[in-house]
Amino acid sequence: MEIKVGFEIAYAAVQPTPMVMMLSIHPSRFSDIVGSETIVADPNVPIGFYRDSFGNVCGRLVAPAGGVTLRGSALVRDCGLPDVVNPSAQQVLIDQLPDELLLYLMPSRYCETDKLTDTAWSLFGNTPTGWARVAAITEFVHNHVTFGYQHAHHMKSAHDVFEQKNGVCRDFAHLALTFCRCMGIPARYCTGYMGDIGIPPDPAPMDFSGWFQAYLSGQWYTFDARHNYPRIGRILMATGRDAADVALTTSFGRMTLVKFFVVSDEVVAA
Repeated sequence: MEIKVGFEIAYAAVQPTPMVMMLSIHPSRFSDIVGSETIVADPNVPIGFYRDSFGNVCGRLVAPAGGVTLRGSALVRDCGLPDVVNPSAQQVLIDQLPDELLLYLMPSRYCETDKLTDTAWSLFGNTPTGWARVAAITEFVHNHVTFGYQHAHHMKSAHDVFEQKNGVCRDFAHLALTFCRCMGIPARYCTGYMGDIGIPPDPAPMDFSGWFQAYLSGQWYTFDARHNYPRIGRILMATGRDAADVALTTSFGRMTLVKFFVVSDEVVAA
């Protein structure tokens, strides 16, 4: 199948303001892009692209006084299959993990393993290791947390989510991946497009989505604590320790969001 993705995000600014954006499709999906991905700014200020320490594609620009509108679009080939499910995937012993994966066991800005380790072991210490344990964590978070945009807060951490029992997709991901780390399973945060493909359409406006990946049997597997169901048409944009590493935009000065529009739709053959 082919999926059309894109966005239009507008900010107002009183004075010229440097920005970093992380709105490009992840390099792991570059070969699936039909033609090329387009990302432009209006007014037409230059955008310089670079790779961050996690391998994500970032763009840097200076928004002029008055503000800037960022627009992106791409056509992406997709296998049309749901997220991979592999119940035989095994947990890798910590002393056998590649060096570069150890940071995905550590606490990070929104994922306080030190506050949740005792809780994690009390909840999941008797579950089978490997896929079954990550699945148990995902199901627990799915049932423990109530979704609602009114619960969103940029300062909310995994421990806050556990205590408050509500949040948005990033909060589900933060709590689940923190529990995984507490149990010795490397886990990382993911952000990207996920449209209503293969499910009844949601009348709410489209947004970017947050999920997580766990490292089992030598590779990363996708899990989604909010939906807790294999989905079709996920298009990864960025990965990191948590949402702080994959912020859609970061401005170095005061800016106001005035428009936010995202699309991710299957292209139906005529």
